[in-house]
Amino acid sequence: MAVVLEQDYNRRLSARKRRARMFYAVCVAAVVIALVMLVALLYSVISEAVHWYSLEGTSLNTLFTEGPSSKAIKSGLFPAIIGTLWVMAICVFVSFTVGVSAAVYLEEYSGGSRIAELIQINIQNLAAVPSIVYGILGLSIFVALFALGKSTLAAGLTLALLIMPVVIVSSQEAIRAVPSSIREGGYALGGTRWQVIWRLVLPQAMPGILTGIILAVSRAMGEAAPLVIMGALSFVSFAPAHPLDRFTVLPIQVYVWISKPQEEFHQLAAAGIIVLLIMLLGMNAFAIFLRNRLQKNQRG
Repeated sequence: MAVVLEQDYNRRLSARKRRARMFYAVCVAAVVIALVMLVALLYSVISEAVHWYSLEGTSLNTLFTEGPSSKAIKSGLFPAIIGTLWVMAICVFVSFTVGVSAAVYLEEYSGGSRIAELIQINIQNLAAVPSIVYGILGLSIFVALFALGKSTLAAGLTLALLIMPVVIVSSQEAIRAVPSSIREGGYALGGTRWQVIWRLVLPQAMPGILTGIILAVSRAMGEAAPLVIMGALSFVSFAPAHPLDRFTVLPIQVYVWISKPQEEFHQLAAAGIIVLLIMLLGMNAFAIFLRNRLQKNQRG
């Protein structure tokens, strides 16, 4: 009997190991396929951008200092770059301050009340809402109701609403991961609830909060649909000088150029995609640097 049970156990163990190896192979294959597609896409975009740069009369100086034109060799991204920086600065500031504050309330002050549960359910539902719905919401509230016009401020607030659920949920998870012993130690030393949160909990949770911000901003920076709905310009020759100026952003400018029939504009759009990627990687690198520095200070 014992021999039969041992054989059955070994057979089941072998079957589980085979399934584990198959699952591992499927996961590796999925990662390889994704990387191959990403490399192919990047190669296509970079080769198109190189073709634009090789055209007679084009230069990087034109690309970064001029506005759009009816000719590809005279077109640039300067207004779109400045507009993107304005919109993302407003978006990051609002989403960070409001999102982290909401997460602190839900985790540290609400006490599991019914109102907090209702807020939590709505936050989870908002995370699944299509981005174009946020564009309609921004048009109705910020542009019309608050009379901000079709400005960079209205655009930044709209994108802040778009990424707010991600920021709140990730901040909650980071705050929840802080050991309760840290809070208890702060209270034992006579600290108030706010002092414990501000000086102990938030510094410990900040690396996780910044990780959520990185993911959220990466999504917001590539969004075009909400901004098109709320009235972003498709052709603008001036850079916004203040938050109430009209604007365009890089995704919209790239979309406009890729929609033109001329091959030169397609190549120019590829150059715009490269600039957008560089800006996105730069913002993410800065956030990752801050996160790693905070983690290093905590260990020290």
